[in-house]
Amino acid sequence: MFRWIIFSAIIILIDFYAFQSVKTVTKNKAVIILYWFFSIAILIYFIYKISNFRNSQGLSHSVMLAFGLLLLSVLPKITAIVLLFGEDIFRVTKTGVNYFSTQTTSGFFPERRAFVSKVALGLAAIPFASIIYGMVKGKYNYQVIKHTLFFDDLPESFDGFTLTHISDIHSGSFDNEEKIEYGVDLINEQQSDVILFTGDIVNNVAEEMDPWISHFSKLKANYGKYSVLGNHDYGEYVRWNSSEEKEQNFRAIKEIHPKIGFNLLLNDSVYLEKGNDKIALVGVENWGTRFKKAGDLALASLKINKGDFKILMSHDPSHWDNEVKNHENNYHLTLSGHTHGMQFGIEIPGFKWSPVQYVYKQWAGIYSTMERYINVNRGFGFLAFPGRVGIWPEITVITLKKK
Repeated sequence: MFRWIIFSAIIILIDFYAFQSVKTVTKNKAVIILYWFFSIAILIYFIYKISNFRNSQGLSHSVMLAFGLLLLSVLPKITAIVLLFGEDIFRVTKTGVNYFSTQTTSGFFPERRAFVSKVALGLAAIPFASIIYGMVKGKYNYQVIKHTLFFDDLPESFDGFTLTHISDIHSGSFDNEEKIEYGVDLINEQQSDVILFTGDIVNNVAEEMDPWISHFSKLKANYGKYSVLGNHDYGEYVRWNSSEEKEQNFRAIKEIHPKIGFNLLLNDSVYLEKGNDKIALVGVENWGTRFKKAGDLALASLKINKGDFKILMSHDPSHWDNEVKNHENNYHLTLSGHTHGMQFGIEIPGFKWSPVQYVYKQWAGIYSTMERYINVNRGFGFLAFPGRVGIWPEITVITLKKK
């Protein structure tokens, strides 16, 4: 209860500060009433949904909506507050100057300038509109991102070999069958040689995937479809009635993969063969510095040779940063996901930013060191915040080329 009181006090303080710009621009009572009505209603709805978030079904659509509405309410206000705070610093500074340079003390504290408040509201409209777009359209705004990577020791037969990398389906968040069909068709349109999925097929519960099995089973690739588990596939984030119930859910999640035609690699490896050559595909269970660490790279690599060309599938990019990139075995290409690019950020030519970059060094796209590469997929689905702003759902197509 005490945490909710502190949380509510912070949100109301943000509301009150941002309200100063509204009050400066208009005295219309209807506008003022609507401002406070929606601010308080969203806060109450959020607290109600989160405080009752205790069942074993994980994140419901209504809980995610509560996250989205709170973000829609608070983020534009914070944007306005930044400018208002600068204006208040100006007002306080001017007050000090007036106090020491004039004899009178009446009316020397300047009022907040209306044009500054109008600019603050205009700036606040940008994240407001962006969040609405992200919740309505952005979460299904699939982007096909293509990379070509060159390797000295790529076997000749695999020169030009293509793979489609998808990650973080999070089927429990889906709410639009037509858009999911479009996303699956878009994956198939790439006509890649192999499809690789790097975990988080559900939010928490196996049943979340039931309505979507028929859609994802349509994915096609001549050299097969392979997958690994992500941190959400272990059922770690809900309360279970017993350990047996949790284990039963975990088994059901693993059984989803063959139902949609994926070969699930649990700390294991396979060879992909083409012509007279082969490359090793290695899949580890989730290995994270902040989340479940079940991955065993040594076990997963037992059946392959040190000199093989290797593609590693590992859900969490912190694995590459902490263990893989400097490993004595050369894992040429690692495929990860997990970060979602935080589903919020800015990506324009020459500039890429998201708050998640302060948590993960590798968070979206291609990174390399010593000719070892990692691709961090921005995710096919979404979680918690029911939308995407600036960081769109991704289908990655990577072409392997011999130098």
